[in-house]
Amino acid sequence: MTVEHRLSPDRLLDFASAVYESAGMPEGDARIVADTLVQADLWGHQSHGVMRLSWYLARLRAGVCMPVAAPKFVVDAPAVAVVDGGDAMGQVLNVFAMREAVRRAKSHGIAAVGLRNSNHFGTALYYTLIAANQGCIAFLSTNASPAMAPWGGRKKTVGTNPWSWAAPAGRYPPMVLDIANTGVARGKVYLAKQKGQSIPEGWAIDALGAPTTDPAAAIDGIILPMAGHKGYAIAAMMDMLSGVLTGSAFGSGVFGPYQTDHKSGAGQLTIVLDIKAFQPLAEFSTRMEKMIGELKSVPLAQGHEEVFYPGEIEARNEARNRRDGLLLPADTIEDLVKVGRETGIRLPF
Repeated sequence: MTVEHRLSPDRLLDFASAVYESAGMPEGDARIVADTLVQADLWGHQSHGVMRLSWYLARLRAGVCMPVAAPKFVVDAPAVAVVDGGDAMGQVLNVFAMREAVRRAKSHGIAAVGLRNSNHFGTALYYTLIAANQGCIAFLSTNASPAMAPWGGRKKTVGTNPWSWAAPAGRYPPMVLDIANTGVARGKVYLAKQKGQSIPEGWAIDALGAPTTDPAAAIDGIILPMAGHKGYAIAAMMDMLSGVLTGSAFGSGVFGPYQTDHKSGAGQLTIVLDIKAFQPLAEFSTRMEKMIGELKSVPLAQGHEEVFYPGEIEARNEARNRRDGLLLPADTIEDLVKVGRETGIRLPF
């Protein structure tokens, strides 16, 4: 039986920050990483929340991820930049890259920043929302360690390779998309394993190519792409943008956050558009409100009580979880207790 605990997001953030500081990260950077995890839980994405706290800590301790970020420009053109992340934490590097892309877009209307030698960064929407909250539209792609096979094959060489778009939406919370190209994010399979739950049919096949509902067999096997060949093709294109174009690793050369024996090699590409370069921001906001209103006003299909626009559910989850506190599975709590014991840092409960 799974027992859940209600926690203060602020106390959880302080705890996670202290954990990463204990591993040698500067205070501000440690708080960025911790915030990405707690924010994922606030949005309702526990597969990318503090469940991963110990994963990143293990990589820092193993020396495959650098605690102190020192990003260096390889290309530094007015609207285009390529940054070598030096194997630092992906969260810190992507906040840096997004802020840099916003700054350049404000001067040139559009900007692109590529990251090489980066790391896993959690939820992509954390970074695109930085731009949306500054009157911009942002795109972010990343590659990831192999999780699925090329369409028609049965060897893992293609990552989930998530991508995100975000835009301000006037009086509404930002419209934001963050999806992996597998039928389900691999973190949800890990979460099911941690909870001792089975996974739905259609999520994965085992190492022999047979359908499975066992999350452990799915992790050892192959996660299936969304929409068949279309999901595979999109994932391949995201790897081209994130890995090949940026000069980082790609395909089977990328390693995941749950591994401690290899540097990640992950790459990311950020593209930001300054809305004011296209039309007045107030006009854009009005048009977005009209678009969302149209989406939400359609007649409901059977079994549905409301139509949501992309990002609306996360915004509601955050408001509720900040008010009521976070509910975390017992296994996640046990993992936090273990980390607290190992680091000597006071637990947030």
